[in-house]
Amino acid sequence: MSHNCSSDGPTSSAKAPGTPDPLVSELCNYESRSGFQKKFAHCGLFGDPHLRTFKDEFQTCKVEGAWPLIDNQYLSVQVTNVPVVLGSSATATSKITLIFKTYQGCTEQKVYQATTEDLPLAFSDGTRTGGWQEGTSSLRILEKPDAGQVEIQANYIGSTVIIRQVGRYLTFAIRVPEETLNLSEESAGLQLCLHGCPKNELIQEHRLSLGSSSPLWPSSRRAYTVEMATEQCRHILQVEDVYFQSCVFDLLTTGDPEFSMAAYGALEDLKALYPSRLKLHTVSKTINVASGAPGPGQPAASLVWCGLAFLKLFWCC
Repeated sequence: MSHNCSSDGPTSSAKAPGTPDPLVSELCNYESRSGFQKKFAHCGLFGDPHLRTFKDEFQTCKVEGAWPLIDNQYLSVQVTNVPVVLGSSATATSKITLIFKTYQGCTEQKVYQATTEDLPLAFSDGTRTGGWQEGTSSLRILEKPDAGQVEIQANYIGSTVIIRQVGRYLTFAIRVPEETLNLSEESAGLQLCLHGCPKNELIQEHRLSLGSSSPLWPSSRRAYTVEMATEQCRHILQVEDVYFQSCVFDLLTTGDPEFSMAAYGALEDLKALYPSRLKLHTVSKTINVASGAPGPGQPAASLVWCGLAFLKLFWCC
């Protein structure tokens, strides 16, 4: 049997199945739509929990229960925090819910939910992408090579989310274009990433007696001294900055060695999402990790305790 084809080629004007419309592809790609010179903002929540806002303010908060990180016309993010240690005001994140809202022509509404028991590689409806047209990749979940980590790319709004599972808890990081945010102080609604934690939710336990070598919370699972916590965090983080100080504080607060990896993961997420922001928090040079000793000009463990005492002031400056 022969199949005769016109020498003029296909006569149908229809595109081949799965071929994206160039106009739709451009509409659903923020960088193509808006150019490459846009300003971005970063927010992260990790550990005890420590919050880095879109305005590059650093706080440590209680915020037990459900709290909104982001709530705008494009995206809503809510976290649930649970107590970590009996007798401490410290909490950690056990659940993260993201709602990517309908964006006409690019994606229908998609919900993603992570818990300490489940870090899925799919949205709640079982899909891994959003969008009405195949091939546009306007919203997708990427499988990362490292276990316990999920990346969600929302290309239509120029945003990337990284969620990690660290021990029994979760960490959150996001990069978004500034123009998608309302950064004014008058903007309505409680959004921790935008305005920070309410004053009555800020943890003040950083203000501690200098030189103390006793554990911060004797009821914690493992009684870390300042020296023990400092040494462990030095083996994980290679600079003494607010992430290093957060690592030490979390070990003193919780006694949970897995918390030291929360600060490490948060710093790695910052490097991946917004490396130009690294200079804003680095306060000293690289540590000599091999020897476990401070490098030239590095503070000793007793001075790290001093740094912890003023961590709240340093983060909010």
